[in-house]
Amino acid sequence: MLNRRHMLAALGLAAPAIIAGRGASAQAAWPTRPVRMVVPYPPGGATDVIARLYAERIGQTLGQPVVIENRPGASGNIGVDAVAKSPADGYVIGTATVSNFSINQFLYTNVPYNTEKDLLPIALGWEFPNIAVVAPKQSKATTLQEFIEWARARKNGITFGSTGIGTTTHLSSAMLFSRLGIETIHVPYRGAAQIVPALLNGEIDFAMDGVASYQGLLDGGEIRALAVTTGERWPSLPDVPTMAESGLEDFVVTVWGGFIAPAGTPAPVVEKINAALRAVTEDKAQQERFMKVGARAVWSTPEDAAARAAAERPMWRKVIQDSGASAD
Repeated sequence: MLNRRHMLAALGLAAPAIIAGRGASAQAAWPTRPVRMVVPYPPGGATDVIARLYAERIGQTLGQPVVIENRPGASGNIGVDAVAKSPADGYVIGTATVSNFSINQFLYTNVPYNTEKDLLPIALGWEFPNIAVVAPKQSKATTLQEFIEWARARKNGITFGSTGIGTTTHLSSAMLFSRLGIETIHVPYRGAAQIVPALLNGEIDFAMDGVASYQGLLDGGEIRALAVTTGERWPSLPDVPTMAESGLEDFVVTVWGGFIAPAGTPAPVVEKINAALRAVTEDKAQQERFMKVGARAVWSTPEDAAARAAAERPMWRKVIQDSGASAD
């Protein structure tokens, strides 16, 4: 009986070890089938284009296709929630922007996921600046300071356009004019395709939007860039000064994003994806492809991605509170 008990006990102890061994082997073999990458924004937008650039290359590195699935809606909340509620096995990952990491939880009363508990950052992936723009036919300002002087002289304030309530284009402008004490009227649009005609027709005086949407118009002289919101001049706009060079210190606001997985995704899987992402950013040809779509490819550890999201939350929370922005 004693020997039998010992044998059963030994088998009981061995079972978890066998199971653990199988789990480790499965993680080592991952992926054995295609990986789904959820993009929480529509096809053709900046996040979608960037995601596809990454998906093509990391699929080659991982040895399995990375298939894009667009799940737009609610400023990305629908797609990010789909990732949060997926099995934590590495076969569903997603993209997320600064809105999903650091803004939406203050903009919506009810967000269906907890950014810090339900999601696991894999790495940062990209960033690009917003640019302050005016229409030369409507504005004589050639510098940001000239525009500020003009705006301060306006009795009824100025109008500015954005790509929607609570977007970085809205909140960046709100932050700027709040700091300057300039009265404004916010006019939300559905995208740059609507903002540009509004600027050209004089319906709005100003916009601060992503560089990718305006590069061609800037080259043609239809739109004038007054400043970029990065800490250094943007490579494709070497003649456009930064906000600091334009007299506004400590105004560095970039639009950034990265990659996420459901919380609980095994560390070895996250490490493989992270390494594949890093290889993309270290490829000069890929960097050039990103710059052509108006973005810079960046890389980080999962810990640094989480730290950046946490560091920016207080700033965006204050801007949202001060502006009264709400998506409900």
